[in-house]
Amino acid sequence: MSGPLIVLVGPMGSGKSTVGELLAARLGVGYRDTDADIVAARGRPIADIFVDEGEPFFRELERAAVRAAVAAHDGVLALGGGAILDDSTRALLTGLPVVYLSLDVDEAVRRVGLNQARPLLAVNPRRQWRELMDARRPLYTEVARVTVATDARTPDEVADAILDALELKDQ
Repeated sequence: MSGPLIVLVGPMGSGKSTVGELLAARLGVGYRDTDADIVAARGRPIADIFVDEGEPFFRELERAAVRAAVAAHDGVLALGGGAILDDSTRALLTGLPVVYLSLDVDEAVRRVGLNQARPLLAVNPRRQWRELMDARRPLYTEVARVTVATDARTPDEVADAILDALELKDQ
């Protein structure tokens, strides 16, 4: 199989970056985050791109970042929370070891507060987070080989669950 060893998807606050870095260290491979790729390429925060250029523009950047990362990266890859909204991205993930990191709204509030500068959560963060998850959850599960709940788990516990589920524990 070519492509990433593990692809992490899930909503903001699910721990994709923290767990991704931990998995990469444990497996002795590189870690890559498509949101970080976009920020590095554009030289500005995602929230600024979203607000100044609009969501369609950002989603095109995201689509290109995912394509490039899947083609070039063989370690642990974390995708932005909305990357799975794109049909071509979901098709690209077919057959890859995708892990959906899930969490509920109370855990999201505890982790990220839902009060930071997040363009899609600007008005009523709790309600909007629930609406986003209602729309995205089926897409996360569609692309995922494995779902790992992150609620009330440490990053180490989540990493252990992922390695066990993907049968990578002994590597």
